[in-house]
Amino acid sequence: MGNYLLALGTGAIVGIAVGVAALIAVIAVIIWYISTYNRLQTLKNLVEEGWSTIDVQLKKRYDLIPNLVETVKGYAKHESGTLEAVIAARNAAMTATGDGKMAAENVLTGTLKSLFALQEAYPELKANTNFLDLQNQLKSIETEIASARRYYNGTVKELNTKVDMFFAGIVARRMKLEKRKYFELDSEEERQAVKVQF
Repeated sequence: MGNYLLALGTGAIVGIAVGVAALIAVIAVIIWYISTYNRLQTLKNLVEEGWSTIDVQLKKRYDLIPNLVETVKGYAKHESGTLEAVIAARNAAMTATGDGKMAAENVLTGTLKSLFALQEAYPELKANTNFLDLQNQLKSIETEIASARRYYNGTVKELNTKVDMFFAGIVARRMKLEKRKYFELDSEEERQAVKVQF
C-alpha cells in the first residue's frame, strides 16, 4: 500500500511538473508572439514615418518648381517643350500614389536635369540671382530627399527582413503585413544627381 501511495504521489508530482512546463511553454510562446507583433508594428510605423518625411520634402520641391520654370521662361522662351515637360512631370508626381509615386518622382528628376541643362545655353540665366537662389534651395531639398530616402529604405529593409523570416513571417501574415518596395531609381541616368551648377 505504501508503494502504491508513493507511486501515486510521484505520478502526481510528474503530472504537475509536466503541467507547469506546458504552462511555461505557452506563456513563452504568447510573450514571443506579442513581442514579434509589437516589433513588426513598430517597423511598419517607422516605414510610414519615413515615407511621410519623403513626402514633406517632395512637397517642398513641388512648390519650388513653378518658380524655377517662371525664372527660366524669361530667358529661354524657345524652350517651351522642356518647361512644359517639367510642369507635366511635377503635376504627375503630385497626384501619383503608392508605387506610382516613386516612378513619377524618377520622371520628375529626369526633367529637372533637362531644365538645369538650359543654363548652359543661356549664360545670362546663370547670372540671375533669383535663379541662383532657387538652385540653392533645390540643392538643399535634394539633399534632404536623399537623406529621407536612405532612412525610408533602411526601415523598409528591416521590415522586409522580418517579414521574410520564418516565425516572424507567420505573425506578419496574420497582421496582413507585406513587404514594401524600396524607393529606388529606375535607370542609371536617373541615378545621377540633379546637376545644380553655379
